[in-house]
Amino acid sequence: MNQLSDRINNLSTSQTLAMAAKARELKAQGKDIISLSLGEPDFNTPDFIKEAAKKAIDENYSAYPPVDGYVELKEAICNKFKRDNGLEYKPSQIVVSTGAKQSLYNIAQVMLNDGDEVILPAPYWVSYVEIVKLSGGVPVEVPTSVETDFKMTAEQLEAAITPKTKMMWFSSPCNPSGSVYDREELTAIAKVLEKHPNIFVVSDEIYEHINYSGTFCSIASIPGMLERTITVNGVAKAFAMTGWRIGYIGAPEFIAKACTKIQGQVTSGANSIAQRATIAAVEADPSAIKYMVDAFHKRRDLVVNLVKEIPGFKINVPEGAFYVFPDVSEYFGKTINGVEIKNADDFSMYLLEHANVATVTGDAFGNPNCIRFSYATSEDQLIEAIRRIKEALA
Repeated sequence: MNQLSDRINNLSTSQTLAMAAKARELKAQGKDIISLSLGEPDFNTPDFIKEAAKKAIDENYSAYPPVDGYVELKEAICNKFKRDNGLEYKPSQIVVSTGAKQSLYNIAQVMLNDGDEVILPAPYWVSYVEIVKLSGGVPVEVPTSVETDFKMTAEQLEAAITPKTKMMWFSSPCNPSGSVYDREELTAIAKVLEKHPNIFVVSDEIYEHINYSGTFCSIASIPGMLERTITVNGVAKAFAMTGWRIGYIGAPEFIAKACTKIQGQVTSGANSIAQRATIAAVEADPSAIKYMVDAFHKRRDLVVNLVKEIPGFKINVPEGAFYVFPDVSEYFGKTINGVEIKNADDFSMYLLEHANVATVTGDAFGNPNCIRFSYATSEDQLIEAIRRIKEALA
């Protein structure tokens, strides 16, 4: 360990991946584990996207692609931004990367200097904090709660801003809470940012289409915000393409060029076949994936109703993504079946060992009172998982 860098020694392991690995390990030992830990759709990639990939193979897209992505894909992404979000981007403002996670890392690397502060409404996606810290930034967490639907208010944002604030990062729909910021809420946030013109915003919209609220608003569509927002998206969640590893950004041109520059020294262009398949995905009308969204919506209702029946669980009704994020703090300080529950870590581990259900501690997402369930699995599995949890807590 002494021979490794301080950078890697100080880096936390992704709790979602760690819990998924632990669940796989227990399954390999013969335990009947139901894993609700990973954020991965349980659908197959739609056939029309797979056909586009096969066509790309037949057409010999096997050479190095451009670092920032094929121009045809970048044009298709521009059209998608205009169609779905009302955003006007040029291809020179688009960068395609190996997953939205690389997009976020690129942004942090090109925007942050040592000591720059990044405001993170908590809960936040598990990797935001570590990506910011790896890039020399200082995460500034703004706590929210189940009572406020896990959304940061404009007043909270104003209070968190200091002379060192460089950026604000957030996701809508949110992973892990499923919360969706509406236009009115984003307009209030934009009004605060008007007074601080040097602060940039990262808007992570990877769950955009898995949205039950009936509307979706990109903060970049609020007047004055396009020039200071980096919109991050990808095809992993809505199109069930997690393994294809394609994410992208729309950004001010100087930021896009900087992201291309760093990507050219780290990975170069994203997988060529996956890029050609992604053209088919982003060109498709969102109605093409409605069957998946409808299934997630039905599961959301099922899980929320079942979780409400568990004593001591407090839950909001998420409007997007495929997670629930119940507050379980009523169990802290108690002993169940001889196991003392001090915090969400203990609670999540207790459920794994005594209910054979894998969840993720809310501590990983910046909210130590909660745990996260993914409902990207079958209704039968969800019903059985929650039955086991109730029984283990009885």
